[in-house]
Amino acid sequence: MNRILVTGATGHLGSVVTQTLQKMIPARQIGVITRHEEKRAELENQGVTAHLADYDHPFALEKAMDGIDTVLLISAGDEGDRMQQHKNVVDAAKRAGVKNIAYTSRALKDRTTLSNALMRDHFETEDYIQESGLTYTLFRNILYMDAIPLFIGKQALERGIFLPAGEGKVSFALRREMGEAMALVLANEPSQNKTYHFTGREAYSFGDIAQALTELSGKPVSYTPAETSVFVATMRQSGIAEPMLKKIVDFVTDIRHNQEADVYTDLEKVLGRQPLALKDGLKELFGL
Repeated sequence: MNRILVTGATGHLGSVVTQTLQKMIPARQIGVITRHEEKRAELENQGVTAHLADYDHPFALEKAMDGIDTVLLISAGDEGDRMQQHKNVVDAAKRAGVKNIAYTSRALKDRTTLSNALMRDHFETEDYIQESGLTYTLFRNILYMDAIPLFIGKQALERGIFLPAGEGKVSFALRREMGEAMALVLANEPSQNKTYHFTGREAYSFGDIAQALTELSGKPVSYTPAETSVFVATMRQSGIAEPMLKKIVDFVTDIRHNQEADVYTDLEKVLGRQPLALKDGLKELFGL
């Protein structure tokens, strides 16, 4: 019997993984970690073993991992020392006698040429896991299709898309489909030091996104591939905070350099169906 612990289980991705696992294996085989007592109690009522813990408290992590075979480490946010938090989880898993660890990494082309420093943490975490001696599964997930409204803004249908992304492409996939695939792997496939690349079946530029939105809405949606300096100046006038602006520029720079353009078939193979295409995803995300 493979007992699986999902960290970050009440976040967007973690909740999809947990809910999918509940449909596949007995609830008693599922453990979760959350930082919120009300959510812990809710999951406990579903029959799942829920623990109150977070990545900054190694003792609580180790206690939650008692009797666990496989830990899914869902990457931390960027509010704290993310790399140290990831190490805390891996180290706690080793001390608790966990056999396998899985990690939600990122599907990026070349770690040595990334503009976004936050993304380098993913590769350093992969290195740390591979050096830990634990059997591992790495889920390299593409940029969520769900993030498109955040990048192009809520007014894109009226104002168009204005980004310094050039003709760079992304093989977008929906977060829920990647979460479902991760659960399927955890429940059905033995951990064997394997890396999965979860991407959509085609890569799209922001010009393609503009065209798809035009067709879906019946309104002309333009895409302006702005110069970075012009974009930064425009966004500063809107009052955006500098840390957020830098994060957006770093993300989009890597897109311009096609860091997220590679297409793999792993997601389709695991799901047993084709992942949702861009136009269908945008229809859902924008309510069109």
